[in-house]
Amino acid sequence: MTNQTVLYEKSNNVAIITLNRPQRLNAITRELTNGLIAQLKTARQDEDISVVILTGAGRAFCAGEDLKETSAGKSFEDWVEETKGLQEVQRVVMDLGKPLIAAVRGYALGGGCEFALSCDIRIAAEDAQFGFPETEVGLTITTAGTKLLAQIVGLGKAKELVFTGDFIGAQEALKVGLVNKVVPAESLLDETLAVAGKIAEKSPLSLKLSRIAIDQGLHASFEQTLELEASHLLTCVGAQNQKTFVEQKLKKMKAK
Repeated sequence: MTNQTVLYEKSNNVAIITLNRPQRLNAITRELTNGLIAQLKTARQDEDISVVILTGAGRAFCAGEDLKETSAGKSFEDWVEETKGLQEVQRVVMDLGKPLIAAVRGYALGGGCEFALSCDIRIAAEDAQFGFPETEVGLTITTAGTKLLAQIVGLGKAKELVFTGDFIGAQEALKVGLVNKVVPAESLLDETLAVAGKIAEKSPLSLKLSRIAIDQGLHASFEQTLELEASHLLTCVGAQNQKTFVEQKLKKMKAK
């Protein structure tokens, strides 16, 4: 039976992955986590797809851990398995090989906020709320959210958000660099598709290698970054498909 908790659809060269538990604000369960992993792998393997959008059905992106499921009782082994699944999401995202854009409306909390942080670009609706309530309930961030958050908003702001558990709205998230753009809720998907469509016009190989270079450059030395960028350029030059892409682009530029 198909997993309906996470949906997959295409719009030209863009895949749209939708967390689909709107009645629970797309809160995280093991089924949702497994479905997300499966759909991300589908997008990775789909040669027609250049860019991926991650969003949530209904009025929230993802409200984090499903507290109803948690209150019903979880064994230590359940927590171990859930943690493994959530961390696997991040591994699959890192290995996606394609730009990933979060389209966020409503709550993006806890693990849901971490899903958004794992994306390359975040576009928020005006009603979006971001936060890490883990310290309120005696838990901690699980899926590299502490690392990603600090990289995006800086160490001090990251500690403030995690320690206090405070939520911030879309405009504050834009101010601190947590999101790239804020748009009206009713046009969120259209605005995100527009950005995705612009990116999808670019060379898939160039996008893949640029994504790797930016991510790895955060931790590499200056010389390592130069070596990586040189190898990527030569990879592009040596790839026949890329050569054709470049030639077509140059012709279009000359024609203007």
